[in-house]
Amino acid sequence: MVEIIEYEDQYAADFKRINLEWLDKLNLTEDADLVMLNNPRRAIIQPGGAVFLAKLKDEIIGSAALISTHDGIYELAKMTVIPSCQGKGVSKSLLERCLETARRFGAKKIILFSHHKLEAALHLYTKYGFIHVDVTGSPFVTADIKMELLLS
Repeated sequence: MVEIIEYEDQYAADFKRINLEWLDKLNLTEDADLVMLNNPRRAIIQPGGAVFLAKLKDEIIGSAALISTHDGIYELAKMTVIPSCQGKGVSKSLLERCLETARRFGAKKIILFSHHKLEAALHLYTKYGFIHVDVTGSPFVTADIKMELLLS
């Protein structure tokens, strides 16, 4: 059974590895990614965000992060599931945990930056009510998609 847990420093290498795996495969790795992946506690958690990990037995198989940007807006980032565990609802569980946490944090809106090659992820975001908006304010050069979800 997959468990969604909060980030702990003992999982830093796993968080970095599973994200670099897909970023490198698609040639999307950027300096902005490395800042988050090299120190998620400093880059994401301490400024008011959260990182969640999907754990199966003793293995970290997925991740998702909420980054506090400003004025009640959070960015959904670093959402991934290792290839051997995709298609089993893990991304859905990670996304639901992020949405629940964002609401608890008092978020007004969640934004995300993505790439058109990530079709399965884009489909999931749309299913949960995210809508496409103009790509502005992205920390990622390779991001060609921006989506947002207004929370009530």
